[in-house]
Amino acid sequence: MYNGIIIVKKEKGFTSHDVVAKLRGICGQKKIGHTGTLDPEATGVLPVCLGSGTRLCDMLTDKDKEYVAWLQLGVETDTQDLTGRVLAEHPVETDEEQVREAVCSFQGSYRQIPPMYSALKVNGKKLYELAREGKEVERQAREVQIAEIEILQLRLPEVQLRVVCSKGTYIRTLCADIGAKLGCGGAMKSLERTRVGRFALEEALTLGQLQELKDRGRLAEAVRPVESMFAECPVLHVRQDLTRLLDNGNALTVEQTAEKERYAPGRWVRVCWPDNRFAGIYAYEESKRRYQPVKMFPEQ
Repeated sequence: MYNGIIIVKKEKGFTSHDVVAKLRGICGQKKIGHTGTLDPEATGVLPVCLGSGTRLCDMLTDKDKEYVAWLQLGVETDTQDLTGRVLAEHPVETDEEQVREAVCSFQGSYRQIPPMYSALKVNGKKLYELAREGKEVERQAREVQIAEIEILQLRLPEVQLRVVCSKGTYIRTLCADIGAKLGCGGAMKSLERTRVGRFALEEALTLGQLQELKDRGRLAEAVRPVESMFAECPVLHVRQDLTRLLDNGNALTVEQTAEKERYAPGRWVRVCWPDNRFAGIYAYEESKRRYQPVKMFPEQ
């Protein structure tokens, strides 16, 4: 079984679940999970976790993300992108300076209303399921962070944007909100996710490339070890005579580690077996005077 992370370059027409299903066939294992949905028409970086790496999924979904999107001004749709039903069309009478000012005004935090065509649930039902039934329900605005936003190309009525944002940000909604601010409406024409946390598009592989590696017996080369996600964390080794503590995911005192090093409370450390195999992430808790497990990664 493979344990770790594969950085997939999702292509158009695939849902995130499609990618997982195809990777199960390529890898020959069931224990696989993705770390953040991309719309079927969107492309780009999709980290996929394998084996013990599936325990990383919730950690990776919190990472900041970077996108490149094309915004089409002058049109409003029910899905907030050009795949949807057109609700209204307006002349685009704004000039380039007004567009730049409107785009830049979204940098920082702003309250965003999630779109009806999304996987968020209301009373146990996904919003897009309600939308397909012709129903619209009230959604609470949520605060999102736009860390960076810039115009890459300006060819009115189209605008190419680069956006770095927090978890839970809908780029479709951002495009619609920019259009609304300009008074002419807007919808997303295309979307590519270029980065998730430290994972960049340049290092991602398509499903076809992964299948080719599998056929050549080299798929393991595409799997990043779980431990690589915590490269910045210092390492501690459990003492040779106390390995049973890691078997059970128990807490460790400073004296039960080979290094006998005490790091600042709350700082994550990588705890390894005596032979240097990664076991899990721990953090020192002052009140208990020991390292408490944050998350264990037992290999299957």
